[in-house]
Amino acid sequence: MNLFKKEAGTDLQEHSLTVGKQHISNLFKQNPNRFEELSFSFGDMLLDFSKQRVTKKTIKLLSTLAEQCDLKKWINDLYSGVKINTSEDRPALHTALRSPRTLSLQLNNEDVIQQVHENLDRMETLVEKFHSGQWLGYTGSPINTVVNIGVGGSDLGPFMTSKALTEFTPSSKNKIELHFVSSMDGSHLSNLLETLDPCRTLFIISSKSFSTIDTLANAANAREWIKQADQHANTPEELLIKQHFIGVSASPEKMIQWGIPSSNHLYFWDWTGGRYSLWSTIGLPIALRIGMQNFRELLAGAHEMDNHFKESPFDQNLPVLLAMIGIWNINFLGITAHAILPYDGRLSHLPSYLEQLEMESNGKCISRQNETLNFNTCPILWGEIGTNAQHAFYQLLHQGTLPVMCDFIACSKRYENSNSNELKRQHQLNLSNCLAQSQILALGDSVIENAENSPLYKRYRGNQPCTTILLERLTPHTFGMLIALYEHKVFVQSVIWDINPFDQWGVELGKTIATNLLPAIEDPSRINELDNSTRGLISHIHR
Repeated sequence: MNLFKKEAGTDLQEHSLTVGKQHISNLFKQNPNRFEELSFSFGDMLLDFSKQRVTKKTIKLLSTLAEQCDLKKWINDLYSGVKINTSEDRPALHTALRSPRTLSLQLNNEDVIQQVHENLDRMETLVEKFHSGQWLGYTGSPINTVVNIGVGGSDLGPFMTSKALTEFTPSSKNKIELHFVSSMDGSHLSNLLETLDPCRTLFIISSKSFSTIDTLANAANAREWIKQADQHANTPEELLIKQHFIGVSASPEKMIQWGIPSSNHLYFWDWTGGRYSLWSTIGLPIALRIGMQNFRELLAGAHEMDNHFKESPFDQNLPVLLAMIGIWNINFLGITAHAILPYDGRLSHLPSYLEQLEMESNGKCISRQNETLNFNTCPILWGEIGTNAQHAFYQLLHQGTLPVMCDFIACSKRYENSNSNELKRQHQLNLSNCLAQSQILALGDSVIENAENSPLYKRYRGNQPCTTILLERLTPHTFGMLIALYEHKVFVQSVIWDINPFDQWGVELGKTIATNLLPAIEDPSRINELDNSTRGLISHIHR
């Protein structure tokens, strides 16, 4: 059966009966020049697909499938502000968030890109005020600690990026210590507050709707902490909030209701999906960590990938190739597990970020035509820093029963300017681990001399498809390119699967049910309308 009802889909199914059943090691024997034919570069980035179970014909057929699914039209609609988020009647304009101010995009008779830059300029003013020590707490001391309170995209993106680019922190008069809080149970925030000085701490409350219960619960605790610290001075609450809280939201009226004055507002728009929002003023913590100049470099790197995605032919287009080879693995080879394996400690939070980006976007079984799909969509993603993962779940990758596709991510160069030969050697050791693991996972013990004479428990079947992504160096620019690469990969796959990647009704349902259960948690006499299991659990909690 042709899953996609396209001619190229039928051709790919036939193709999978031959190439799909071959071992990757045999593909290298048939074509020793696979790397030259199946690796692709753009800027300071290289993607190597030679350890995937594909040939040049596979790439051609996948590109044809993308054409038959009208991918080019969908890309144009994405960039031009068409309301492709149909269930919420919105465009998805994260590409506009990183467009240079020389461009223009009209939406409802307003220039979206100019509005974006007005907010970035406003954010730059705030960042400079912090770095120069001019933002003062209620006692007159400069703020030197900032706590970002958010959840989901309002936490994962800024947290990941701030960690990845820490070494780009600029020298400034006032060093800012940065923390992130997202835990609903309050333990993260309460433990953190014990170590902070309320006179010199400011909180960023990040929420598109400014109604997310997780975020507002932590924000209320932070406000109470500041008030208790000032209980003897009796500073007006309005002044405490003005000196110690900034709101970042698409709902200015709700920020006002909470008490944050408009002078402390940063804005973004309801067409900015949470998992696509680090490029917006949600990125304030990133700018505080790396400075606005580097933040703008981050945007420039993403914009460079945006242009490549929009303009390059599909068979040379990095996001399209990454996406379509994923389609090949999932829908034609039946591989539904995906490991993200960065070999760089600075990218420790990239797997968590991509888990949200991909599974929240494409973890769906209903098409845009409101029909139930009869094929797999988004795989299960997980991952870890490669050298840690080698001592954790690589045993399953090498000798387990599950087929898994793997993305290896590394930087070619690091520590060039260091005087430490040991650091340089460590980087070389790290790269050797990265390349060795992808080699054995793909090729199996065909690369080991006399492996056929080993007992079965020492054999490695290989044939796990691996993509290697190499950045020349990790910089704000190349990091922006990397994240935009994965964003566009997700979009391409959503087009092929005919699903809307920009809503998340499964997430919204969980929030609604939790809110509805809260009265029963507070008052067990209200549990009668619930199912037997939930009634029993709530009764046990109260006992």
